Amino acid sequence: MTVVVDWVQAHLGFLPPQMLVVIVSMLPLIELRGGIPLARLLMLPLSQAILFSAIGNIIPIPFILLFINKIFDWLRPTKAFGWLVEKLERRALSKSEGIQKAEFWGLALFVGIPLPGTGGWTGSLAASLLKIDIKKASLAILLGIAIASTIMSLISYGVFAM
Repeated sequence: MTVVVDWVQAHLGFLPPQMLVVIVSMLPLIELRGGIPLARLLMLPLSQAILFSAIGNIIPIPFILLFINKIFDWLRPTKAFGWLVEKLERRALSKSEGIQKAEFWGLALFVGIPLPGTGGWTGSLAASLLKIDIKKASLAILLGIAIASTIMSLISYGVFAM
């Protein structure tokens, strides 16, 4: 992990550490599962780690919930991006069985349990594809982000601190 911190500081060291945590937490697949440990390695206090990683994780969510279906509809017929849309849809829907069964709580737990392939990005994509009400999806995703923040904080700053 120090290799990552060294790379980040060498290439993005001109940014304040809080901004680095926001940027990393905005990235798909990494999200706050990477943001909170990065904050710990950058020696930010826990309160800042949670705040800035949650902000970064939340920023893409409304855009995904509101626009991803329209973007996919626009890209699907193209040769350049049609295959990618199909792949993303298959991936999100293959992970959505639990979300479909227990809609709100399924989505909250899917986002909240910090495992590869879960999180706000995939949860938002699945909620959009499953046409879950945007208010219900937003609340479930926010709850999931709170759960993931708690788990990652315990791992990074608490019980299993590095």
